[in-house]
Amino acid sequence: MPASNATSRFSDRVEKYVLYRPGYPPEALLALKDECGLRPEHVIADIASGTGLWTRMLLENGNRVFGVEPNAEMRQAGERLLAAFPRFTSVAGTAEQTTLPDQSMDFVTAAQAAHWFDRRRARREITRILKPGGWLVLLWNERLTDSTPFLRDYEQLLLTYGTDYADVRHEKTTDEMNQFFDPVPYQERVFAMRQEFDYAGIEGRLLSSSYAPGPEHMNHKPMLRELRRIYDRHAVGDRACFEYKTRVYFGNLK
Repeated sequence: MPASNATSRFSDRVEKYVLYRPGYPPEALLALKDECGLRPEHVIADIASGTGLWTRMLLENGNRVFGVEPNAEMRQAGERLLAAFPRFTSVAGTAEQTTLPDQSMDFVTAAQAAHWFDRRRARREITRILKPGGWLVLLWNERLTDSTPFLRDYEQLLLTYGTDYADVRHEKTTDEMNQFFDPVPYQERVFAMRQEFDYAGIEGRLLSSSYAPGPEHMNHKPMLRELRRIYDRHAVGDRACFEYKTRVYFGNLK
């Protein structure tokens, strides 16, 4: 996918992204402490930091974090939401050109984002900015598609109405970690997570996705009618659930 498309495709859905996207389970941060020796004094570049869902967890751990985000709307939302953290620095940059100094970072992280990167160029840039002994950490919330009747119907909705869902869904790329880590070995940890929503939340979660057609698209209204139908069919106590596996990949690049 062209980098410009990957950068711009969330611009018109920032507010829904802030409200409805899942965060990350505390076990993910604990894994970095236990497995990688993450400490508050470590300096971190969080690439494609977006609105700061993962960045906030690092800041709350006491780390100095450089949030590198190419999309102006997402970056501004992150600056607003993380304004209370003096150890946060917002950077207009990309995975392939972070603008950060050589060997300046103890960790480089990317949450829900690395599937958009030019892997070869990003790998070279990450290696450049990491200190000797530095770690690369990639995280994804992988939405389960077949664990409940609601999630099976929701998956079919995306395949039917999504603009390019089958092409961009990141679950297709999480098995390509060698392109980021090779020849360095990496490890994976997996944690369970879930979100519960009423109908408004379910709709907001759908419309936060880059492949959900916007109001001007011919699929928008039919998609929302189908969403309402499957919600009414499956909701229990006016709630429906998204279930995830949070996958954390990490390796000592230098």
